[in-house]
Amino acid sequence: MSDFTEQQKQYLAGFAVGSGLTQSLPRSTFAATLGLSAADMPNGGKAPHGDGSPVPAEQICYTAQDLQLAAGKKLTTEEKAKRTRFPLDQWDDIKAHAARAEPAKGTDILAFKYFGIFWVAPAQTSYMARLRFPAGIVQSYQLRGLADLADQYGGGFNDVTTRANLQIREIKPESTALFLEALADLGVVAKGSGADNIRNVTASALAGIDPDELYDTRQMARDMHHTILNHRELYGLPRKFNISFDGGGRIAALEDTNDIGFSAVKMKGGVEGGGEIQFRLTLGGITGHKDFARDNGVSLKPEDCVAAAVAIVKAFILHGDRTDRKKARLKYVLDRMGFDGFIAEVEKQYGKPFPRVALDQTEPRPAVHKHGHVGVHGQSQPGKSYIGVVLPVARMTSSQMRTISDLAERYGSRHVRLTVWQNLIIPDVANDHVSAVVAEIQRIGLAVDSSSVRAGLVACTGNAGCKFANANTKKHALIAADYLEQQLPDLDAAVNIHFTGCPNSCAQHFIGDIGLLGTKVTVGEDMVEGYHLFVGGGYGADQAIGRELKRNIVADDVPHVIESLLRGYLAERT
Repeated sequence: MSDFTEQQKQYLAGFAVGSGLTQSLPRSTFAATLGLSAADMPNGGKAPHGDGSPVPAEQICYTAQDLQLAAGKKLTTEEKAKRTRFPLDQWDDIKAHAARAEPAKGTDILAFKYFGIFWVAPAQTSYMARLRFPAGIVQSYQLRGLADLADQYGGGFNDVTTRANLQIREIKPESTALFLEALADLGVVAKGSGADNIRNVTASALAGIDPDELYDTRQMARDMHHTILNHRELYGLPRKFNISFDGGGRIAALEDTNDIGFSAVKMKGGVEGGGEIQFRLTLGGITGHKDFARDNGVSLKPEDCVAAAVAIVKAFILHGDRTDRKKARLKYVLDRMGFDGFIAEVEKQYGKPFPRVALDQTEPRPAVHKHGHVGVHGQSQPGKSYIGVVLPVARMTSSQMRTISDLAERYGSRHVRLTVWQNLIIPDVANDHVSAVVAEIQRIGLAVDSSSVRAGLVACTGNAGCKFANANTKKHALIAADYLEQQLPDLDAAVNIHFTGCPNSCAQHFIGDIGLLGTKVTVGEDMVEGYHLFVGGGYGADQAIGRELKRNIVADDVPHVIESLLRGYLAERT
């Protein structure tokens, strides 16, 4: 074996460990056969072997790294850090940092994100915590408890994200461990909500109450959520990953912007399975990189979707790029391998071929109500309505959260739904009680009836809380909404305006009717906040990537530019 190069030895060691070959003899014997020491084996010499040690679930991550090392590539700093210590094993470090009131540094910043806490300096000298709520469903007692935690440890507010999730900000370093322990006591999960993990699993916001839906996706999202939490190997990804389930109802789940999107369809009569509800599989959505998830002919029964998603994630773990984080998302694996090549690898993990169904054998998706997440609407349950509450650029104060929790308990079904549009829904309100709930929502400074501008207003955190952002997106979005409502009070078209602070596109500026990307603009000798403006984006049946129309608009001029654009649209539309 001495004729093997060092790279080949590392490859063979990684392959043997990952495939379980080393179960048949001690690792020291296997390593010596390759001319290596036991410590040179993957995972710091802790590879599984014949002395009874179990195969660590995350070994698939190390095997993927070894394959790329064997090909002569160099791992990124982040991948090297995972190799030194798996990030889920750093709870003691979080406790130690908190005891010293010391923020994370270096690769600990990445590792701590595996526990849902993000050091956001220099924007703020504090942590942000991101949580997990499958399908965006939050129990009323959890909402009230999170209000208390925001007051005790954070800034006294929560932000709704574009993954139907919540974030708490302004958590001091000394409070992180206590905060995470309090979250667990409340039954709220933060594990894997950041870094190279599968993010919050989204689904149709009206699942189970939508008169138009084809399938109730709540349990699918819940099953996916618990599968992730209980499979350690699903935390060994090369980069972040998004999964969404759309039930074919009146509010889109934006599944076509996810790495994996499942879309409910009804099989046409006269074909095999006529009338049956299946889920089309789409792959590779990442609108920040100008790509939607694409249909590849795979159609699955609802009960098979979670297993299919796990197989896809494992194939991504093995084939994702661990040497260049800019090219580490699923889109780039698909670009490199092709859809057919990647699906073939997925089917190896799945254990059998995927069923294929031509798209023309399914009925068209029911129409989407663009702003159906706002206002009062009837449910599938007779005599009940859901109430979509507009949050000013996605923010709720702790006091507002407590009132909403009380309303959900008194008049609803003791829970609320967060949406990918950064607002929330109170479901299951008896029609006789709707006026009382609306009055209370208005009393606390929130709205139900909203303008065509504000209902579709989306903004990321911006530079008030994110070190990557070039502009104060929430502030500028509110200023623009106030101005446009004054200047265009009779605007009768549903318009989605998305403000995002950097190319990471957390606010998905490319899919807005009007999208704004934060930048720095030179004015004389100064650099000021500004935006590039995009138009024509859309999703679902109107799927399109917005095209750039104007660059380097000073932030103060943005409301006037949007006004001019909307006036031109109203004058020329057909």
